[in-house]
Amino acid sequence: MKDASLARIEEIARRTVDTLPEPFRRGAAGVLLRVEDWPSDEMLDELGIDDPLDLTGLYDGVPMTLKSVADPSPFPDTVWLFRKPILQEWRDRGDIALDDLVAHVTVHEFAHHFGWSDEDIATIDRWWE
Repeated sequence: MKDASLARIEEIARRTVDTLPEPFRRGAAGVLLRVEDWPSDEMLDELGIDDPLDLTGLYDGVPMTLKSVADPSPFPDTVWLFRKPILQEWRDRGDIALDDLVAHVTVHEFAHHFGWSDEDIATIDRWWE
């Protein structure tokens, strides 16, 4: 198995963000990127998710399409990646490189930062097929 440490997952994710097209790369610059083994119980409860393996990533913030200088967010926007669920999906799929899966989850979560819904993302990224 290739290096799948927290540091390696973060390296892949940061490289992915660095290769976004310029307008998106600039918009992503202020977003924190966090890589943890598991989502917190609070995150799971808030999302109504029982199995932590069901959450590979999360965007926590106000999408750019809803931001207002008159109503600043008290916390920085954050993209979370969860290593153990990502690794489980990678093992379950068995047909994709780990780097590609991490890049996919990273792009998906940053798409939420840019204001895309899951339905919007699905129109151009039929990942599960």
